[in-house]
Amino acid sequence: MCTVVIDVAEAGSARLLAVRDEDPERDWDALGPWWPEQYPGVIGIRDRRAGGAWLAVDPEQRRLAVLLNREDVGGLPLDRAVSRGTLALESVAGRSPVGPLPMHGFNLLEVQPEGARVLSWDGAALRTTVIEPGTHMIAHDDLDDPGTPRIAAWLPEFRALGPAAADDDWVDAWVGLLAASARLSPEDDRAIIRDNRPHGYPTQSLLYCTAAVTPDGVAVHDRTLPRPGHWS
Repeated sequence: MCTVVIDVAEAGSARLLAVRDEDPERDWDALGPWWPEQYPGVIGIRDRRAGGAWLAVDPEQRRLAVLLNREDVGGLPLDRAVSRGTLALESVAGRSPVGPLPMHGFNLLEVQPEGARVLSWDGAALRTTVIEPGTHMIAHDDLDDPGTPRIAAWLPEFRALGPAAADDDWVDAWVGLLAASARLSPEDDRAIIRDNRPHGYPTQSLLYCTAAVTPDGVAVHDRTLPRPGHWS
């Protein structure tokens, strides 16, 4: 149950903070150019098991994509589901998914020169939500979904940062608020830094990335948490 906070400006510029939740036993690689033959110039966070990406960036094309899981409506059997790991990579290569898809549900957040949007697949339909200028959050449900406790708790706080999200200190301001949110128990429904095991999932927060997409390119950085599901 990953989480993304994104602030969209005009002209395809955006800043985001993305927290990755995954099974700690599932090996992964930090930000790097892991696909030089298939996706030259692309960097991302690689899942070793499937070879795909949770977050992918093409700095030259100013494209960024982040993959978040969501619940299925269709209930596709595990043995018939295709990996979602190529979605972010294909997105930054300019090939967004087209439904129907033999995959479990997902939210694919895309930032491109044309703007930002979320493609949501629930096992039955693929929907597109344009992200309007301003600060937004997404997790395993819809964009800015008030029924998602962490969005209800923390979206107003990120929006309240106001000018801090528009100057050179935005990373410090956002990461500082992320740190403040980690005072909650990682098992709390409102937590952003999470331990999802009590909720029936083997995933915990493992890392976070900050990224800025501007007309000059893309700047992205990743940071691994000292231990899964905990800030410090």
